[in-house]
Amino acid sequence: MFIDSHCHLNLLAQEEGGLDAVIAEAKSYDVDHILCIAIDKQSCAEVIDIAERYPDISASVGIHPNVDEDQSFTLDQLVELAQHPKVIAIGETGLDYFRSEGDLDWQRQRFLIHIEAAKALKKPLIIHTREAKEDTMSMLEQHDAAKAGGIIHCFTEDWDTAQRALDIGFYISLSGIVTFKNAIQLQDVATKLPLDRMLIETDAPYLAPVPKRGKTNKPAYVKHVAEFIAQLRGESVETIAAVTSDNFKRLFPTIR
Repeated sequence: MFIDSHCHLNLLAQEEGGLDAVIAEAKSYDVDHILCIAIDKQSCAEVIDIAERYPDISASVGIHPNVDEDQSFTLDQLVELAQHPKVIAIGETGLDYFRSEGDLDWQRQRFLIHIEAAKALKKPLIIHTREAKEDTMSMLEQHDAAKAGGIIHCFTEDWDTAQRALDIGFYISLSGIVTFKNAIQLQDVATKLPLDRMLIETDAPYLAPVPKRGKTNKPAYVKHVAEFIAQLRGESVETIAAVTSDNFKRLFPTIR
């Protein structure tokens, strides 16, 4: 019924019972599929290994914008890695001006390599952006990222930015942040988003939603995100579950 469109399962391996327990709990909450996201070279190998071991988990490979400059892939290296059959997306990638300082041209060059890999393979992008919305959206627009498509993950920007993403065919993924009391701007976006372009995620182990805020986040808790959005929009949770799952499968047609 639910799909967690963004999770870092490799960081949950030390939970009690290990990944088997984490995934079993997700199943008990009607989570049918999980997209496991890499952020650096080590986690690229880890998420592929996890996806190979569990049938209802897929992987995305890429380098997070805040990871050290020397960890970058060349275009050929990223394309080769992403051809694995369980890899369905490229990222997470993007721009982050909050944690990185100085001349960030290297970050933009890394982002461009990911965009080009996604277009070459026709695999969608998983986009991270923080305090860099104008440059992020401009790069996606100017470099024809619409040819690959993708997701603005853990969306926290304003409605104007959401519209720009929608205009190039991207999907907006809402995380547990939408349930936070002070997330007024994001809740406004959540009410305006067309249902056919919305996804839900946990970003586990981070950003646990209310009523689990402050705890380690897990894929099972994506249900709480869906429940909050349903209440916010005056929809049934079954509707939010169905449309976000359908949207994910439309973006990633190999997932059934």
